[in-house]
Amino acid sequence: MTVISPLYAVVGFLVAQRLAELVLARRNHRALLARGAIEVGERHYFIFVSLHAGWLLALLVTIDARAAVSIPLLAFFGLLQCGRLWVIVTLGTRWTTRVMVLPGATRIRSGPYRFVNHPNYLIVCGEIAVVPLIFGAWTLALVASALNLLLIRMRITVENKALMEVYDQPSATSSVGPRPASD
Repeated sequence: MTVISPLYAVVGFLVAQRLAELVLARRNHRALLARGAIEVGERHYFIFVSLHAGWLLALLVTIDARAAVSIPLLAFFGLLQCGRLWVIVTLGTRWTTRVMVLPGATRIRSGPYRFVNHPNYLIVCGEIAVVPLIFGAWTLALVASALNLLLIRMRITVENKALMEVYDQPSATSSVGPRPASD
């Protein structure tokens, strides 16, 4: 009987998840544009996609498939996935991997958005650090996290500016669809 490496199982899960999310995000993106939404920060989107693809590849290239697994960190990764699902369900058709402002809509303040403005970014930061750490890859966790934090900082600046521009108008409201590639 062949046993699948936990590394391959986790990376396979992440690849399948990201591909499914891209399909959902693309559908929601088109629908939002049809409703009059405006995309902001398009120029840095490719960088996010590249970072996430590179991170997934780096997991496979730099980690031995027989590496020991930290069960507590694997459990934490599972909790992060619950948080990801909570964000997607909360935003519904307004969830996308791009920053979208929907004039005339109300800003979502339910679900995890009751507690933090950018919950998906926290989840992605957690994933990028925790997944390599599950397998003891400290260097990859540090390098990928540092690069991700630089991009997240840029993205939050762009997103907050878009929200401020819409919310500073007395009668306007907006919604932003977050995710790294997932907010």
